Amino acid sequence: MKEFKGISASSGVAIGKAFLYVDDVFSQIPRYTITRDEVDLEWARFLEAVLAAETEVLELLERANREMGEEQAKIFESHLMMLRDEDLKDQIQTKLHKSSQNIEWVLWDISRELTQKLSNSSDAYLQERVVDIFDVSRRILHKLLFIKKVSLADLQKEVILVTHNLLPSDALVMNKRLVKGIAMDMGGPTSHTAILARAFEIPAVLGLSRATTEIKNGDLVIVDGNAGHIICNPNKEVLERYQRMAVQLKKMAEDLKSLRDLPAETTDGYRVTLKANIEIPEEAPLALQHGAEGIGLYRSEFLFLTPGQSADEERQYRAYKQVLEGMGSLPVTIRTLDVGGDKIIPDLQATEEKNPLLGWRAIRFCLAHKEFFKTQLKALLRSSVHGNLKIMFPMISGIEELEAALAVLEESKVELAASGKAFSEKLDVGAMIEIPSAAMTADILAKKAAFFSIGTNDLVQYSLAVDRGNERIAYLAQPFHPAVLRFIKRTIDAAHEAGIPAAMCGELAGNPHATALLLGLGLDEFSMSAASIPLVKKIIRSVSLKDCQALASAALACSSYVDVENLVTQWMRQRIAS
Repeated sequence: MKEFKGISASSGVAIGKAFLYVDDVFSQIPRYTITRDEVDLEWARFLEAVLAAETEVLELLERANREMGEEQAKIFESHLMMLRDEDLKDQIQTKLHKSSQNIEWVLWDISRELTQKLSNSSDAYLQERVVDIFDVSRRILHKLLFIKKVSLADLQKEVILVTHNLLPSDALVMNKRLVKGIAMDMGGPTSHTAILARAFEIPAVLGLSRATTEIKNGDLVIVDGNAGHIICNPNKEVLERYQRMAVQLKKMAEDLKSLRDLPAETTDGYRVTLKANIEIPEEAPLALQHGAEGIGLYRSEFLFLTPGQSADEERQYRAYKQVLEGMGSLPVTIRTLDVGGDKIIPDLQATEEKNPLLGWRAIRFCLAHKEFFKTQLKALLRSSVHGNLKIMFPMISGIEELEAALAVLEESKVELAASGKAFSEKLDVGAMIEIPSAAMTADILAKKAAFFSIGTNDLVQYSLAVDRGNERIAYLAQPFHPAVLRFIKRTIDAAHEAGIPAAMCGELAGNPHATALLLGLGLDEFSMSAASIPLVKKIIRSVSLKDCQALASAALACSSYVDVENLVTQWMRQRIAS
């Protein structure tokens, strides 16, 4: 039995036989010297291969538009742009002339240089764009070497897909009915594979490094997407435990479907709202399937991070409109651009920072790029006529930033009106509370905000001075820390005193272990991944507000996060049936 620890990209448990999907075209690349007379012939072969690759990508683009939607189709539009990039072709042609090596080797050498530069970047987003370069280079090499690739569309039985790197084109064509789980060497939580796995509800663990070298075709594999574990050839005890878990999860999912149209209401009649967090427009229908009462957080930055694409006003407008129309009259809260830290826009954020998570990010970045910010705000305003839009500003540290952002929004309204473009005059505009200074001055911010949404991921990080991406200290990032609980309580109380709702869109909102505690603290709205909604709703419908308030009072009196954890665990065992 072998165990691998990776990054949880999509929750759930899957058990099946491994299908090793390794494209080894890069190990088959020949290298030989060509004569000066053969250079033109090699270049002609390259151009012919590029044209053939373009034809394939155009077919994938059409299929993506038909089956997945506009945003995923943009991936293949970026691949087309790479295939048609004249500067890149000039680089390849120049190296071909200078090196006197065959075109396959020249292409591979240049691709390798580009990917090494991106891989060595400290920016996680740039690292993940290596995938797109691999995809395009591999496609051209297949044409040059006359290699026919195995298609994941041709799978004949259920499998656990074990791969080094699932490229966007692979994910699009694969038989999603037969791929029960994904184990991948590369990738992170914002990679295309992670986004697609969540959208297709396929349990997935990424960032495994060595899965493809240690797992063989036909091995029995368990994918634990909840814990981020892969187990290869488990012993009888482990296999039986996961088989029971898979059956329980399936039964639970079926049982929870009956709750979809029921309100999130406690046994003594206290009603809260459950919404979904999404990253791409195509996730909106999935939110409705799980009973979401709206979108509590649409992370708009993914529009800006698509390789080869500029997020102009029209493109943003279409994406926002798609989500709003898809949700009908239900509210959709769109967070304005939150880049910086671990999400970088290369053309606009070239300056390296010593402490990026404490630096030029989110609302600070937008206020420093006023016209850039206005472009997004105008797209949002225009989309508001297509549904129930709410706008949310991230990383507000004080009233000055909130007032400055609201002022830019008003300027955008004036300019849109002058151009004769329609928009809704009255929009709820809220602030994310994810910095201790915002929580401490929530009573002041509440005078200008229509709602609060607590971002617990950053609130924990900033409150406890813990870089959540640093594995050495990750254990300190405890959302049940008394300081974090007091910040949450202070924010909720300030919102209620001002007569505005208090929501939460961080990971804690979707943690069923925290549901009763958050109810007791007075939270009005929970926003989470769509798949988490049914279980959180079940817990809400199983408890009374009175008991939850008693739990919250006891938790706020605890001295450590360990005490809070023990208190909540015992409380849940006594009241919630497993």
